Amino acid sequence: METKQFKAESKRLLDMMINSIYTHREIFLRELISNASDAIDKLYYKALSDDSLSFDKDSYYIKVEVDKENRALKITDTGIGMSKDELENNLGTIAKSGSLAFKNENELKDGHEIIGQFGVGFYAAFMVADVVTVISKSLGSEDAYKWESMGADGYTIVPSEKDSVGTEIILKIKENTEEENYDEYLDEYRLKGIIKKYSDFIRYPIKMDVIKRRLKEGSENEYEENQEEQIINSMVPIWRKNKSELTPEDYNNFYAEKRYGFDEPIKHIHISVDGAVRYNAILYIPEKIPFDYYSQEYEKGLELYSNGVLIMNKCSDLLPDYFSFVKGMVDSEDLSLNISREMLQHDRQLKLIAKNINKKIKSELENLLKNEREKYEEFYKSFGRQLKYGVYSDYGMHKEELQGLLMFYSSKEKKMVSFDEYVSRMPEEQKYIYYASGESYDRIDKLPQTELVSEKGYEILYFTDEIDEFAIRMLMTYKDKEFKSVSSGDLGIEADEKQNDTASEVTENKDLFEYMKGILSDKVKDVRVSKRLKSHPVCLTTDGEVTIEMEKILKAMPGNQNIKADKVLEININHEVFQSLKDSFENDKNKLNLYTNLLYNQALLIEGLPIQDPVEFTNNICKIMV
Repeated sequence: METKQFKAESKRLLDMMINSIYTHREIFLRELISNASDAIDKLYYKALSDDSLSFDKDSYYIKVEVDKENRALKITDTGIGMSKDELENNLGTIAKSGSLAFKNENELKDGHEIIGQFGVGFYAAFMVADVVTVISKSLGSEDAYKWESMGADGYTIVPSEKDSVGTEIILKIKENTEEENYDEYLDEYRLKGIIKKYSDFIRYPIKMDVIKRRLKEGSENEYEENQEEQIINSMVPIWRKNKSELTPEDYNNFYAEKRYGFDEPIKHIHISVDGAVRYNAILYIPEKIPFDYYSQEYEKGLELYSNGVLIMNKCSDLLPDYFSFVKGMVDSEDLSLNISREMLQHDRQLKLIAKNINKKIKSELENLLKNEREKYEEFYKSFGRQLKYGVYSDYGMHKEELQGLLMFYSSKEKKMVSFDEYVSRMPEEQKYIYYASGESYDRIDKLPQTELVSEKGYEILYFTDEIDEFAIRMLMTYKDKEFKSVSSGDLGIEADEKQNDTASEVTENKDLFEYMKGILSDKVKDVRVSKRLKSHPVCLTTDGEVTIEMEKILKAMPGNQNIKADKVLEININHEVFQSLKDSFENDKNKLNLYTNLLYNQALLIEGLPIQDPVEFTNNICKIMV
């Protein structure tokens, strides 16, 4: 019996494919089942144009059988089969597939599409098998042939016996090694799991003989085991059903079955596109944030199918980082694949699908905000921070896309509001969108810096996430309205008569403020009269781009570069404390030093900043008590 040799390049490709192309050996079963499905599809297409052939879908199936004793795994299909020449051409030359040629030669109808366009997938069998045997009988032929190979050394083709049209692939599973447990590919439970994972939506039944344990007839506690044939796959994917056939429970059940999360999704999005690129998708917006969402272990991405066959568990290219919370799947017949279904070529079709999905997610979130406010706020509580990261990241490239989805707590409404809602309520004379930063709403409510803005009746947005100010600095404006911190040097609010009356007093006390500035020297950039304080004696504000909240966040980051805000100590000259400052400046400089440091430390405490010397601070308090 003559052993035929693979071509030289085929030998190299076979060795490379076995050792490096596939990262998971279990993929071999997906590839063989996909090829079996193609063989049945080919028979179906032949029947469309040949009146002498009939095709009853219920008569066609794929069978997976295990023979543990002989370490054999057999995959049988009732498809079109292969002749001797087809075995030679399709299996003798690696990466040549009869499926692609068949597809090009035949007009495909009824939405069916050949899967196995890439013959290299067949050779994944050698990752788990020492010997691969293919017995096939072609449609219209009386003869059957056996193709057999032990790998790169070559193959044989000899006449064989087979009663019916179709193909059998028998794998002689390798013996276990220290590194690999090949026994798992002879285990019923493991094989069922692989089929469900990758081939659940193959459109023909995938059958297996499985062990069932039942009570013996007439017995209450004795069990017996029987083997019976069972269909493993569900065959019809939910995304190929009409939306009108499906209920919310169907979508929620699919979410649970695929283990996308343990919560119930807030929203599902069912997409069916039949245009320049054809694809179906079911996407979910979760309700709860995954426990590992902000850890390195979290992987974003959608499941990616090619014609119902899973090719990637997490295709990260389908989602931008700012929508990384979205779960779900995409199935397309138009994606280009190279070498294997695992290695996705980043082509125009994939980018187009990703672009369309991105638009759809944004549109659904906008609809949720507009029409289902409670649901959107629930979603935003979990994932609003991620949208803010999206505004800040990539140098603000996505800010126009995301700004309408942002929400912040309002000082007036006492609830979350959007920028649109804020701007729609702005008085005509209000120049800026005002915000205040702090650790909580309660703490921001008590900030001295909010007094003037609140007194004018202007709404303030409360920032409590560490990303908030960074995102807003990247955003800069919304509908031509600039964002302004209540701690900024210039609030853009016109002075009232009372403030104008104090101008002369400010001039008279210029030396006092210069002296206080000298006491604090490197701690503050300036000491000045406050135009924003009403009831509080003192506060800290900032000049420049870095605010106090930003300083705190930057300080907590790894590789802290000691970036500091330019702090200004503002004094309320209408508060009783100011008279004490004036008196001590004229009569007791030591007391003025004491008061200045106390006021500075008081302002630090209000901002949630650490006091440099707590012992000195407590001693200073004691000094004013005696």
